Amino acid sequence: MKILNIAGARPNFIKLAPLQSAMEGCEGIETRIVHTGQHYDANMSALFFEDLEIPPPHINLEVGSASHAVQTAQIMMRFEQVLLDEQPDLIVVVGDVNSTIACSLTAVKHHIPVAHVEAGLRSFDRSMPEEINRILTDAISDLLFTTEPSGNHNLQREGVPVEKIHFVGNTMIDTLVKNREKAEGAGILEHLGISPGRYAVMTLHRPGNIDSPGVLQNILSACEKIQESMPIIFPIHPHTLNTIRGSALQEKMNSLAGLRIIDPLGYLDFFKLMREALFVLTDSGGIQEETTFLGIPCLTLRDNTERLITVDQGTNTIVGTRADRITAEAARIMAGAGKKGTIPEKWDGRAAERITDVIRETMGPPSDAVGKGAR
Repeated sequence: MKILNIAGARPNFIKLAPLQSAMEGCEGIETRIVHTGQHYDANMSALFFEDLEIPPPHINLEVGSASHAVQTAQIMMRFEQVLLDEQPDLIVVVGDVNSTIACSLTAVKHHIPVAHVEAGLRSFDRSMPEEINRILTDAISDLLFTTEPSGNHNLQREGVPVEKIHFVGNTMIDTLVKNREKAEGAGILEHLGISPGRYAVMTLHRPGNIDSPGVLQNILSACEKIQESMPIIFPIHPHTLNTIRGSALQEKMNSLAGLRIIDPLGYLDFFKLMREALFVLTDSGGIQEETTFLGIPCLTLRDNTERLITVDQGTNTIVGTRADRITAEAARIMAGAGKKGTIPEKWDGRAAERITDVIRETMGPPSDAVGKGAR
């Protein structure tokens, strides 16, 4: 069985690593990695392949940055030729980025089955491009692998046949489990001159936060208050940096001595930084899951989340973007009242194995009657 594993952005690489490893060790499966090039910066792409010991991509579409429409169209155009050349039996997509929907839609048009890892998550906020990508990818996928029970419920409510849905756990957590000991050796804390439990970490990249000066100003106002008590380490996303460069908001950020802006980090350094933080401020979905597993309080700078289990069972608190709410929750954590949580079901480091088993049992070897490009 020939499978193309698709990745395009930093979170995809984290979820792809255990899948690629599980499939490589499985007799009867041939895998090839297709990197769309959606994230192309060395710290957002190449360093992750190195840290996570992912083989170099067999194919790189080298799409690069562009508007949603242009980027999606370019991926589809370039990926179509890959499908014609490779004739896979299945493509596997992860997450909710433009690469996810672009490759899925192209494959379906060629009658090639699609497996969606991290299916069924819903924020119910269609102003988020990721929400549209999730809904559309799930609607056309043949196998849907969920990370939490809410994913199953959402898919069934949308009419997805139950036999297509498989609750398998979280491959992002597989990667955390595998790299816990390795990340201990990362020297990022020494490099930054900070001590465990005496700093916060922040990540920001969603357009709703970055592209609105008023919203970003609110977040910076909260940071101004928090950094009076402890430093905030801020690995800045390239999109965020490009958006604020030369603006009054950049001047504001630079004026906050305790807000330490650094370049994006590789997986191991960021894992170590997050694991030893007192708390994390983020608008990232994946970080909500990682902090839940690690038991680190997480303040999500959004009004909703698609990862409900991180709130219901984990360490995540939705604080929105109002400065007073953010600072109040941060103060509670600094006072020792941070949210405690539990590790969700099947977040045990074996999700990729379960996915591989389901694919083998469901797809089986292609026959003469039902072969590549004919399902």
